[in-house]
Order: sequence, then structure tokens, then C-alpha cells
Amino acid sequence: MTAITVGTRPSAAEPPARVSPQRTLRHGLTLAWRNVAQLKHSPEKLLDTTLMPIIFLVMFLYVFGGAVAGDTHSYLQQLLPGLVAQMAMFATMGLGTALNEDIHKGVFDRVRSLPIARSAPLIGTVLGDTVRFFTVMTVLVGFGSLLGFRFHTDPLSVLAALALAYVFYMAVCWISVLVGLLAPTPDTVQGLSLIWVMPLTFGSSVLVQDTSTMPGWLEKWTSINPVTHLADSMRALMVGGPVGNHVWYTLAWALGIVVVTFPLAMRMYSRRT
Repeated sequence: MTAITVGTRPSAAEPPARVSPQRTLRHGLTLAWRNVAQLKHSPEKLLDTTLMPIIFLVMFLYVFGGAVAGDTHSYLQQLLPGLVAQMAMFATMGLGTALNEDIHKGVFDRVRSLPIARSAPLIGTVLGDTVRFFTVMTVLVGFGSLLGFRFHTDPLSVLAALALAYVFYMAVCWISVLVGLLAPTPDTVQGLSLIWVMPLTFGSSVLVQDTSTMPGWLEKWTSINPVTHLADSMRALMVGGPVGNHVWYTLAWALGIVVVTFPLAMRMYSRRT
């Protein structure tokens, strides 16, 4: 009798031990398209993204405009770039909630059965969610222009400002991913997100360009706050003025956030799924 030796081979459902960065990005883009395709069938998911920037702009402009800058037109020039920076924070909150809901529904259990890179589901979630922030920037700049906002720099500087906000948003998304993985239920994600979003957004130069009137401890906080550097960078690139080191500080913060949160998110992702 001839003995038949059956060799062990990895299951087709198991992801390869090593996946090249190119394949990882391709897998992530494929899963990102899944999230974008869902918006075609459920466009109401963009409703909050469309209305929130309009509400913030109208509310802050007409409540604080006269008190801060003397008139609403002058205040609009410094407010709108700051609001783009603020929305880079607020727009990420829905990402953590949606991620937590997908985990509870078993979506990621099905995705992990595919022969894809281990990080692809999270990368796809972040890349797919960027459509929301692109919508936010379009609505905010478009509606602000209707109210009288005008760019005072060249088109290349404006594109650089929006690209900087986009890069920072992508970095902050990983904080939201981590919160979504840590939170026990989707209902708790929003509450946990507000704990870190509110101090960063309202304890910054988003609403007031001159922070010298703040108490000493708050002024020091705003000086190191990454949202302050983003807001000041966007004002300089969109309206004019010295850019200084704000752009480099913003990029350094973005890189630091990704370096810290991405490995933690991957570890939590392995534990949750």
C-alpha cells in the first residue's frame, strides 16, 4: 500500500503572512469603494455632513461676528478657514460610530475571512469616509462664498490649504477608529469622541484669531494645540498673512497622531474581531 502524504497548506480564507504595501493599498481602496457605494443607496447618511457646516457657519457668524470683529463680513474672512479646521475634527466622529456598528453587525468578521491584508478593512474604512469630509469642505466653502467670503491668495495656496486640512483629517480619523474599537457600543462612541474633540476645537484659534485675551493657561494650550496650527495655516493660505511654521507643526502633529494611533488601532482590531 502506498502511503499518501497530505501536506498542510494555508486556507484560502486566511490572509497571506506578508502583503506588499501596493496590495494592501489596493485592498483598502476596494473596501473603501464599498463604503462609498453605500452612500449611493443611502444618501441620507450625508445629510448631517451637509447641514452641520451650514449651521455652524450661520450660528457663529451672526452670534460672534459683531462682538469679535465689529461686523459679520470681516469676521467671515477669519471664521471660515477656522471652521474648515473645526470640521476636520467633527467629521471624524461619525467614522467611529459606523465602525463600531459594523463590528456589532459582524461585517468585519466576514471581511476577515477574505484573503486580504489584515490592515485593509481599517484603511478602507478611513479612505471611504473621506468622501464625507470632501463634502464638508465643498459645502462650507460654497455656502461661505454665497455669504461673502472671498479668497485673497492664489489658487495654488487655496488648494494647499484644503489639502493640508485633508491630510490632518486623515490623521485624526485614526483617533476616531481607535475610539470606535474601544467603545463597547455605538451609543457610547459619540460621548467618548466629544471628550477629546471639544477641548481641541474650542480651545483653539478656530473662532478667534487673537488668543492673547485668553487666560494664561488657556493661551498656552492654544499655542500647542494642533487645531490652532491648522486654523492659522488655513487663514494664511486662504486669506493671506504670514504662514510661519504653522504648516510644519500641523504636518508634524498629523504624522505623530498616525504613528501612535495606527498600531494601537490594529492591536484593538485584532482583539475585537
